[in-house]
Amino acid sequence: MSETSTTSTLARVTRWATARAQQIQEEFPFVTRMTRQLVAVHLLDSATRLAAQTFLTALPVLFVVAAFTPASVREQLVSSLRDSLGLDGASLDQVRQVYGSHDAATRNATGFIGVLVLLVSATACSRALQRVCERAWHLSPGRFSIVAWRWLAWLAVWLVSAVAQGMLRDGFGVGLWLGVPLTLLTSTALWWWTQHLLLGGRVSWLPLLPGAVLTAVGVVGLTVASRVYVPRTLDRSLAQFGPLGLVFTLLSWLIVLFTIVCAGIAAGYVIAHEQPVARRLRTPPQA
Repeated sequence: MSETSTTSTLARVTRWATARAQQIQEEFPFVTRMTRQLVAVHLLDSATRLAAQTFLTALPVLFVVAAFTPASVREQLVSSLRDSLGLDGASLDQVRQVYGSHDAATRNATGFIGVLVLLVSATACSRALQRVCERAWHLSPGRFSIVAWRWLAWLAVWLVSAVAQGMLRDGFGVGLWLGVPLTLLTSTALWWWTQHLLLGGRVSWLPLLPGAVLTAVGVVGLTVASRVYVPRTLDRSLAQFGPLGLVFTLLSWLIVLFTIVCAGIAAGYVIAHEQPVARRLRTPPQA
């Protein structure tokens, strides 16, 4: 095939692809807006960054909290992790080893300065999530004086939520028929509050509701699926690679989790600006 013929073929293919893309945009404008929104928030990049920062900062904070809390709180935290990820067998034994000791030596090894440094560094996760919320709502970064205290507030509330997850999922002893809807309702409230808090109140409550609902449904759905998939994967990784396999598996799970979170928040913006929904939620016009 000659060079001229190849160039002509590529030009025809390019024209066809361009025309097809324009046709899809005209026929499915919602899909087009959603795709552009997911690109705007840098979905996979943001999810990976959040997962890494959560693993490196927020998770060690849980270990520090466990070192300074009563046995009942530590046991409840283990129960929450077990219910959220379906931990059992060797993986559950690894978690119990971390939370099993609670003596003066453990507290001294952690140290007061270590606790402060860990808590401050843990706000990296809340800062990254704030940037996702701002990109999703096409807002400029908030001033430090306005948002700084919100990072610690967000971290504190989510630590309490992590400890309480086991009781919520069990419906406070009643069973899953109450625990699942209660978890979904609580998760929706937390993600609704998270967006409003980290955006510094620059977006009113109602427009943030679609993103909160989508994120909560996705997160709860993931935790339900995790009870089937994660335990087998963790046990297999531990058997093959030791503790390093546990790290890889949990980090992969966190990437999936935050992909759902970022996608839910980003999609909430698009849905909140759809005409029928925007009128009901009194969503302000797009900038």
